[in-house]
Amino acid sequence: MQPSIWQILIVAALVLILFGRGRISEMMGDVGKGIKSFKKGITEEEESVKASAQIDSKPADVSADTTTTSDKIAG
Repeated sequence: MQPSIWQILIVAALVLILFGRGRISEMMGDVGKGIKSFKKGITEEEESVKASAQIDSKPADVSADTTTTSDKIAG
């Protein structure tokens, strides 16, 4: 059973009465801010992965540090 146009209008009117026009627009603004924040986080993560991939692809300078972890711990 699909809702008719009248059922949709009644539900929409009830939502407006319960929450008010200001509250609904405020919630939509919060949803928009959340989406922007999510996109920004994804972009920063991708940039971080790209930066670490560039660092990993550079050849290592073997002469810079030849001490091993056990040498550093031992003394």
